[in-house]
Amino acid sequence: MKYHIIVYGCQMNFSDSERVCAVLENIRYKKTSNINEADLIVVTMCSVRQSAVDRVQGLTEKFEKLKYKNHKLQTILTGCVLKKDRKIFLEIFDYIIDIKDIKKISEILNKKIIKNTDNYLDITPKYSSKFSASVPIMTGCNNFCAYCVVPYVREREISRPTKEIVFEVKNLVKKGYKEIWLLGQNVNSYKSGKTNFPALLKTINKIPGKFWIRFTSSHPKDFNSEVIAAIATGGKITPYLNLPIQSGDDKVLKNMNRHYTVKDYKNKIKELRKKIPAICLSTDIIVGYPGETKKQFENTLQLFRDIKYDMAYINKYSERKGTAAAKLKDNVSVVEKKRREKALNEVLKQTALENNKKFVGREVEVLVDSKKGSRQFGRTKEYKIVEFNSLAGQANKNLIGKFIKLKIVDATPWKLKAKIK
Repeated sequence: MKYHIIVYGCQMNFSDSERVCAVLENIRYKKTSNINEADLIVVTMCSVRQSAVDRVQGLTEKFEKLKYKNHKLQTILTGCVLKKDRKIFLEIFDYIIDIKDIKKISEILNKKIIKNTDNYLDITPKYSSKFSASVPIMTGCNNFCAYCVVPYVREREISRPTKEIVFEVKNLVKKGYKEIWLLGQNVNSYKSGKTNFPALLKTINKIPGKFWIRFTSSHPKDFNSEVIAAIATGGKITPYLNLPIQSGDDKVLKNMNRHYTVKDYKNKIKELRKKIPAICLSTDIIVGYPGETKKQFENTLQLFRDIKYDMAYINKYSERKGTAAAKLKDNVSVVEKKRREKALNEVLKQTALENNKKFVGREVEVLVDSKKGSRQFGRTKEYKIVEFNSLAGQANKNLIGKFIKLKIVDATPWKLKAKIK
């Protein structure tokens, strides 16, 4: 029996899919990259944005054609599934399984649906990479941002026991993993017994071996001096941070239920850059939030000029039913949302190029992650994409998953170009 897995969403959804793969392979299913060969298709989805839900719904016709050819084909939906969407999805999928119930997939496939309250994060994943691994440290969210469904699909915050996390990371390092991503809807709120997130970072940083520690995602209201100190003193914790602000206007932030002001955010960035001068920053932004005026958007534009981000993930607001924001009138036109997105990208392009040019002439350490012909790619500690060409006679040398030293010779807004030392 063969299975094919489709993932829509964030790093947490990809991490969930690795645990789904582990469960399926434990019951002797074999993974296939060819959906036409599959006896079972599993979709791990994200419900945060309506676009992701639309993509899952868009699978209807494809599934019908596949089932016409293979009458034994079964389909499962898991991940972040909003309760109100289940009725629609039951018309597309044979089964909808809560992600926390995936240990019982074998029973479910035999039409014996058993509720399982055990923590699904106990499952050892089938890691998709041999050098970079995602390790969930907590799941769920207590923040209830007005535009977000995560508290409804992931429920309240639950942190994994510290011992389990440390055990998983130690095993990964022993197997040669070079990059560890600590995941959570809000990693800063991690708390298990007396261990908070900064203490967890320090504990993992002490694990012997050559590897980098990264984490996502951080909520600004919980990002504090203790976390900054842990990053600053942790030699393995990389100088890269995604700190989503969502808007540069206080009134919009209040309407979003974000629990911080622009001044609060800027003070955190100021302290961060003072303690860690090499830090590189990215953020998340929503443009065209209900009621956002042109003047309020200008405040976000000015924030971009002030902070000088290295990267930003800019999303045009779209209504997500089931959230508080869905009760508001979506009164910013699609054309205006696109204009605002373009304006932010123009500023970002300038600041990213300005920041990247500072790397030219420097020697950097890069973790190589992919190859395309003679071109190879990797990331620096600061999470900068680096492109370099293989030297003559080294075109077939496998550097993927290895740390190498490179000299940066050129920069664009979105990547660095280098040559092998």
